[in-house]
Amino acid sequence: MTVRSIRCLMFALALALTSLPVAAKESITIAAAADLKFAMDDIVTAFQQAHPADQVQVIYGSSGKFTTQIEQGAPFDLFFAADISYPQALAKAGLTASAPTPFGTGRIVLWSATEDARKLTLQDLAKPQFRRIAIANPEHAPYGVRAVQALKAAGVWASVKPRLVYGENIGQTAQFVQSGNAQVGIIALALALNPAFAAKGGYAPIPDTLYDPLVQGFVITRRAAHDPLAAAFARFIDAPVAQAILRRYGFAGAH
Repeated sequence: MTVRSIRCLMFALALALTSLPVAAKESITIAAAADLKFAMDDIVTAFQQAHPADQVQVIYGSSGKFTTQIEQGAPFDLFFAADISYPQALAKAGLTASAPTPFGTGRIVLWSATEDARKLTLQDLAKPQFRRIAIANPEHAPYGVRAVQALKAAGVWASVKPRLVYGENIGQTAQFVQSGNAQVGIIALALALNPAFAAKGGYAPIPDTLYDPLVQGFVITRRAAHDPLAAAFARFIDAPVAQAILRRYGFAGAH
């Protein structure tokens, strides 16, 4: 075989190799309520063990703001809300590719980085020693709505209201308390159960008879209607490993 023939053969082989199909790397972006920060991080880690080549990005924030952003065309593939009414509203508007699916129930607790919250009740918040009390903004955060309901039901709303500081979402609310900008806060049980928070003291559950049930739910958005990775992630929420993670962070009772 001549040198020219060898070169032609090598060129043909290289051309053939470049034309072979290559598995495309898939990626999805998830909008998730801030109370899911620790649970969702663990779920994504478990999911990616079976999908090591794919990318899953999670953005955390308030359910109300995410709903508005999705209505305005934000590029989210799945939406995990702290209140299933938000995915239901998107489904009613024709902006989803799946039915709203419950995955757990959120609960609120009293938590402090400086006090032993295990000894606190909502009635204690009326004491002047609690100069700043953090809750999520009830205008767009479901946990804020439930905090207001509980404070009113406990009969301390009038005395507490002037001292409230509002987080944009339940994650920022917890940060206010963690940093000392508020002496105590009403936060999500799912956050209080995280080791970083639990190490600073216990928490006091707020009776769920004082606020409406906080059923949480998710949907695949319309933009991801034919996205196999989005569908795979949605199915994974039903998997035993994902369900175990949700239970570990206090999400139970709705699935």
